[in-house]
Amino acid sequence: MRILAFHLMPYVDLDLSFADTYPAAWVTLPNRYFDRKAGYALYNRFLDELEYADANGFDGVCVNEHHQNGYGLMPVPGVFAGALARRTKGWLALLGRALPLVNNPLNIAEEFAEIDQLTGGRLIAGFVRGIGSEYHSSGVNPTESHDRFHEAHDLIVRAWTEPGPFRFEGKYYDYEYVNTWPRTYQEPHPQIWIPSQGSSETIRWAAAKEHRYTYLQTFSPISAVARYMQMYKDVAREQGYEATPDQLGWSVPVYVAETDEQAREEARPHAEAFVNKFLKKPMEMLLPPGYLTLTSMKGVMQAKAGLAKDRTLEELLDSGAFIVGSPKTVREKLIDAQRQIGFGNLLMTIQFGTLPHDLTMNNIRLLGSQVVPQIKAAVAG
Repeated sequence: MRILAFHLMPYVDLDLSFADTYPAAWVTLPNRYFDRKAGYALYNRFLDELEYADANGFDGVCVNEHHQNGYGLMPVPGVFAGALARRTKGWLALLGRALPLVNNPLNIAEEFAEIDQLTGGRLIAGFVRGIGSEYHSSGVNPTESHDRFHEAHDLIVRAWTEPGPFRFEGKYYDYEYVNTWPRTYQEPHPQIWIPSQGSSETIRWAAAKEHRYTYLQTFSPISAVARYMQMYKDVAREQGYEATPDQLGWSVPVYVAETDEQAREEARPHAEAFVNKFLKKPMEMLLPPGYLTLTSMKGVMQAKAGLAKDRTLEELLDSGAFIVGSPKTVREKLIDAQRQIGFGNLLMTIQFGTLPHDLTMNNIRLLGSQVVPQIKAAVAG
């Protein structure tokens, strides 16, 4: 069982009255809301929090990629991975790079190989298609999303594993010379994780016997987590093998305080701001035409339906989309979920929305000392 600390790096200082004028904290929210000096302080705060998590019981830390928004200030996650590489000892997960959005996937192959070398083989490479709003930010045609993702993936993996130089000729990417320097530290390449909102095509692709990549369900009610992980297991069985816990992961916001009442009181405004302000967006941003097949769209909309309207903390807790409480309560909920679903990777989002630094650090401390070790021991036993 691996338990990692996940940080979205939101613009904590965002004036939440933006929602009175703008439909989302994504794409169209003017960047005049971003204060340069506040950004400097926040970026260094976030690195401090991740380094603290790495030193206090977690098996590693995670960063990710989003563009033109206040929800997550990481348009280039490799910058933060590089900053963390020398100051952390555990796994360093980039979850992920949005492959269809780039014009040169070899840049990602080089970036990840460089980080893998810098960490001595501690990199987890997350590959994603990018959520719907990223296609508005990048100008990439969402109907090409799957094809661009698959082709970029194939190019990157070949660049990591085949001796160069060699030629690559595809529909979207064409190179006379593929000859990546440096090579990855891990052989044949870093482990690959596939985060997703619940696209059935993505699940089937990740579970294919030639891939067997770890599938990571993100920010969903627990019922959706169970359903999609069962789908992965079913596809694996169809492919002639049994999925292992290492191939399944869940990303969920977690907050701990001394008592259930204190935890709810402290988490409430920040969790509700996260869901009702930072995360919310109109349907055309969430699911632009052509981004998903009809089947996948139905599944994703069902998984995300509970987060589509303003919700209270109690509603989030009831659905399992958030885990909040005393160390004992949080331990019991997560151990029960693991035993029912069988995932082997748990990513705890240690900060969400407007949660301040002092509460984030206390959350990390309590999780690292009173939750993470006990979950690992219970699963191992």
